[in-house]
Amino acid sequence: MLYDLTHELGQYLYDVFVQKFDVWFAFGLGAQLVFTGRFLVQWIESEREGRSVIPVAFWVLSLVGGLMTLVYGLARHDAIIILGQVLANLIYVRNLMLIGKATRKAAKSETP
Repeated sequence: MLYDLTHELGQYLYDVFVQKFDVWFAFGLGAQLVFTGRFLVQWIESEREGRSVIPVAFWVLSLVGGLMTLVYGLARHDAIIILGQVLANLIYVRNLMLIGKATRKAAKSETP
């Protein structure tokens, strides 16, 4: 029984990670790595600051990774990924817009 379970798991993993490997799989994996990289950036910046912060790079990586994942979802015809990424990317864009607005406002108040 243990052999059967191990064999089935091995066959499943082979099917998912080897047999289905193609250009879109590699693209989707890259998208996930970019998206995950945002947490590393946030963690490093928070450690540097000594408090929890969300740097602009977090939102940029969120947007780039999210757009890549959206393209992947479109290529794979995956409605769940498409819906999730469309909504998430709107949030990433809005956060970048708010950061830009605050930056412009701060620059205006600093000029005499």
